[in-house]
Amino acid sequence: MPELNLHQVQASHQAHTVVNRIDLRLREGEIGCLLGPSGCGKTTLLRTIAGLHAPSGGEIRIGETLMASDRVNVPTEKRKIGMVFQDYALFPHMTVYDNIAFGLDKFPAALKRERIQQLLELIGLPQVGDRYPHQLSGGQQQRIALARALAPRPTMLLMDEPFSGLDVELRESLAREVRGILKSEGISALMVTHNQNEAFAMADSVGVLKDGRLLQWDTPYNLYHQPLHPFIADFIGQGSLISGRVCDCRAVHTELGLLKTHLPFGTESGEEVSVLVRPDDIIHDDSSDWKLEVVNRAFRGSHFLFTLKLPSGEKVMCMSQSHHDHPVGSKIGIKLEMDHAVVFPKALSGE
Repeated sequence: MPELNLHQVQASHQAHTVVNRIDLRLREGEIGCLLGPSGCGKTTLLRTIAGLHAPSGGEIRIGETLMASDRVNVPTEKRKIGMVFQDYALFPHMTVYDNIAFGLDKFPAALKRERIQQLLELIGLPQVGDRYPHQLSGGQQQRIALARALAPRPTMLLMDEPFSGLDVELRESLAREVRGILKSEGISALMVTHNQNEAFAMADSVGVLKDGRLLQWDTPYNLYHQPLHPFIADFIGQGSLISGRVCDCRAVHTELGLLKTHLPFGTESGEEVSVLVRPDDIIHDDSSDWKLEVVNRAFRGSHFLFTLKLPSGEKVMCMSQSHHDHPVGSKIGIKLEMDHAVVFPKALSGE
């Protein structure tokens, strides 16, 4: 049985549908992430799972228990779900020890002390029990918020943009640390974020949402290399969609040459399609006779990200080591190194 099972879940604000018929399964001990731009419905979906927002359709089950449907709505406090919020929500007048102890009022005193110390050790802050939240850094406060949510051993954990208030480097490193903590506790978790680096550092499975629809629920690797929708191809990583024409059942002709690939079901010879080209598909090679014009460049320290113009005017991107310092307007040699082309029907690309 999956730990979390959503079947055709819908949620609305007034008359507007925000979450549209979502199916999702999170296995026991799995960490999932809902990824998407602002306003796509991911926070509403998380709040619906938590019981803070009633669904307008579908079913939500945790384990074998029905938590919400058009007939049932189990109160939040009875769902045995831990929550970690964007603003940490620590009590400023309480010590770290008392903050973690907040949900342990039914524990015997000795067991409570043991659990709190165990969690402080687990999050790497064994000596801060007598401090107050304002005496801690943002990263430390987030660890305490996590410990408080884990203290009563919830069935699963829900996290809403938990690292958004932290600087970029700390966000990724803390995401990896939190993943390790959750795995050591064996707790399933579902996180909401709009940051793909956080999602990839944290999650076993990631769902990409657009306009309330779940476009794909998959591993981070598959989202990057095998996106099912042009929006995912654009949102995950960097890339360009260029025009192509189907030649046969396994090949597409483009300005970059004839690309071998597995085409979408029902694609016919002669059909116009869009082909995803990632920056790592195009290799900078000064010795190549095949040259393209640099129309933009971004210095990234260890490398440049060049935007190159094809003869038709379509653009692709190429990464190059930073000692290859080519100005805008110059032409650089390239070669194609694409093992598998991702192809979308033109109609889908125009959505």
